[in-house]
Amino acid sequence: MADRNPAVEAAIEGELRLLDPEIRRSPELVGALLHPDFHEFGASGRHWDRASIIDTLAAKTEPGGRPSITSRMKGVQLAPDLVHLTFDTENNGRHVHRSSLWRRTEEGWLLYFHQGTPFSPEGARGA
Repeated sequence: MADRNPAVEAAIEGELRLLDPEIRRSPELVGALLHPDFHEFGASGRHWDRASIIDTLAAKTEPGGRPSITSRMKGVQLAPDLVHLTFDTENNGRHVHRSSLWRRTEEGWLLYFHQGTPFSPEGARGA
């Protein structure tokens, strides 16, 4: 079993919070987890900046919504202040490979970059 890594654990905790529908509905709670220079290449192909993703999540997340099913989450610390996470999500039959970079700042670990890539579970076997 691998040694515990507090940096990776902090990034995973932050990522799981961002996946929580109740957190996603709150611009303040989402904003507290995003780096000021955050950007994302979404599974839709759209490029998001910090302000646009905060607004969109608050507007689209239904109260009491069902969280995505998350699997295969793992992380590696690339530098003292940088963690890379990879994981998969499934929501209503839509499967997405995800990759996130978390940076340690004076405010704590914040999501700096995220990318989602849709995939077919049948085509991903053996990957």
